[in-house]
Amino acid sequence: MKLTYLGHGGFIVETMGKKVVIDPFLTGNPLANIDPKDIEADYILLTHGHGDHVADAIPIAKRTGAMIISNYEIATWAGKQDVKNHPLNHGGKWQFPFGWCKYVNAVHTSTLPDGSNGGDPGGFVIWNKEGCFYHAGDTALTMDMKLIPMTCPKLDFAILPIGDNFTMGYEDASIAADFIECNQIIGCHFDTFGYIEIDSAKAKAKFEARNKNLILMGIGKSLEF
Repeated sequence: MKLTYLGHGGFIVETMGKKVVIDPFLTGNPLANIDPKDIEADYILLTHGHGDHVADAIPIAKRTGAMIISNYEIATWAGKQDVKNHPLNHGGKWQFPFGWCKYVNAVHTSTLPDGSNGGDPGGFVIWNKEGCFYHAGDTALTMDMKLIPMTCPKLDFAILPIGDNFTMGYEDASIAADFIECNQIIGCHFDTFGYIEIDSAKAKAKFEARNKNLILMGIGKSLEF
């Protein structure tokens, strides 16, 4: 699996010959240095409906023909804009060409940019023969995270928000890493704007104290797992 950071909560995962884009927020992102017109996608996963997660989803999907995967409300919203979509809801999973995709709980809010109901927020666990990972979306620390190692394959890495204020901060995220039994953590949802700026050294030290590795990727940079 190849993971590329788009900034904020956004990533591209290249796996099983497919490009899976998660929560693309490039337009309006003050730190973004990637043109959304350069993004290729076969699938687009949306954790919830906030503008800093769905900003470029519809334009990318229309240009590339990608299918949007999200909860029922967001999938319906995409369908009304003539975009291919697949609805999932909490606890449900489906096998796509890129692998199994399970929609899991998140504690947050969700309203779409047009003010309509974005349904309940979630995260995704994705697995195939190349590996397994968890994108938590925007969430507080929740005991439901303990269900992930009970119901999904062992995680090779996890993407957790660490910026605080709107999501859990890095202190709670380090506990989440224990709950999900994962040692390789990719931080997201930090530094994009003032409310979520962090001290990177303190964040990494907090994870190290729990024998976890916090990776803070540069925008546009990639890792292979």
